[in-house]
Amino acid sequence: MRPLGSTDPGQFIADFYTSLTEELLQSDEDAAAIIDRYHTPDIVEIADGHRMDRDKLIAHCRPVRKNRPTLRMEVHEAIVDGDRLAARYTMHSSQRGKDLATEVYFFGRFTLDGRMRKAHMTTRTLRADANSGQQAVTP
Repeated sequence: MRPLGSTDPGQFIADFYTSLTEELLQSDEDAAAIIDRYHTPDIVEIADGHRMDRDKLIAHCRPVRKNRPTLRMEVHEAIVDGDRLAARYTMHSSQRGKDLATEVYFFGRFTLDGRMRKAHMTTRTLRADANSGQQAVTP
């Protein structure tokens, strides 16, 4: 994992989530060890009002490993200010034949070595319009 300030912020956040997911899916290593490589012990991640701490993140790894999604991130914009990163991206995933796109507004803090310390995210699910190939907001 690269330090936050050593790369483009959009590339940093894409690499962070892509690497984390790959390690979870391509390894039988204990999920706690993987989570600890990417997060501080006092991690707090709030997504759409749902709070996850370290233990909840580790528990979240079970369904990820079971469902084995593919993941692709399309970062639209990202900026860094010190240890803070703000980004807007679309997370494209596919699992069990179902494609999903989620737009994410991310505000986070990272340690000097690139581990996530805190994150706040707001998301909305998108669907692919079968006729145009464009993304549309799911009602």
